[in-house]
Amino acid sequence: MRIFHYISILLFIIVVGMFIYQYSPHYQIIKGDIFGTYYSIKIKTDTKDSSLKNQIKQKLDEINSSMSVFEPDSEISRINAAPAKQRIELSPSMSKVLKAADKVYWQSGGFFDPSLGRLIDLWGFGASAISNPSADDIKKALQASGFVKLKFAKNFKYITKTNSQIMLNLSAIAKGWAVDEISALLDNAGYQNYIVEIGGEIKTKGYREGNSEPWIVGINRPSPDASDNVLVISLSNMAVATSGNYRNFYSRDGKILGHTISARTGEPVVSDVASATVFHSSCMMADAYATAIVALGVAEGLTFADKQKLAVIIYDDQMQQHLSKAAQKMF
Repeated sequence: MRIFHYISILLFIIVVGMFIYQYSPHYQIIKGDIFGTYYSIKIKTDTKDSSLKNQIKQKLDEINSSMSVFEPDSEISRINAAPAKQRIELSPSMSKVLKAADKVYWQSGGFFDPSLGRLIDLWGFGASAISNPSADDIKKALQASGFVKLKFAKNFKYITKTNSQIMLNLSAIAKGWAVDEISALLDNAGYQNYIVEIGGEIKTKGYREGNSEPWIVGINRPSPDASDNVLVISLSNMAVATSGNYRNFYSRDGKILGHTISARTGEPVVSDVASATVFHSSCMMADAYATAIVALGVAEGLTFADKQKLAVIIYDDQMQQHLSKAAQKMF
């Protein structure tokens, strides 16, 4: 009788295991490299689309060929090479991104400025790695910078440079745009539950399990040597972007030079913000706002966030946490 008892238990375990396997969520995971970083997409689905990986890669390649300054034939490279007063028609994607950039530029009082491409190159963070500019180099590059030197027409369908030397760099907004575009692709395909990440910029929809378990998102500790998270949160139907100089920097003459460049001095920003994390419905907007807040500093960054009603978590250079009013309500 005992052997039949063991067999009954074994059959029960097998049946329960098959039931759990049948009804537990399945995922399609797609990973790869783009924009000099990585992307990772996780979709909760019981059916896997073998064509989805190619669709995603194609969309990311399209964005890269439009917005990367490292591609000599990209749309942004053609804009940067264009002479002054030449009217250039923008692609629909470039139009949307530059319209959003213009909005954040004016909201932030110029602390977010994608027209600093020449300065970004001078400091070694762009396509031309010089990284040791003279005071005269910086002065000349500043004179050829400033978003106000760009003129837009017909609701950002056309752009005209008033200075031929002005150069755009969309690295502080393009990743967020790419996240939004991949999310739109998944929406159009009918997916209801997913998480999209490109180089730390994230967008979530629905749930990772059932109808009540949000996706788990980690915010990296803002330190060049750290590999852990300073904060882990649950997120659903929301985008999040983090900016900070702790990843992309170099040291010169004993000073740490980060990749965020000041539109006022033409030099790397000296900020008491170690990292700024912004929550928004649009990853593109979260990406741009996070960069602006790093440039503004903790005090002005929080004031800016409250004025724009943004949910923002800031870690300062002493690893103290600061929450905007919207973030306090959110968490």
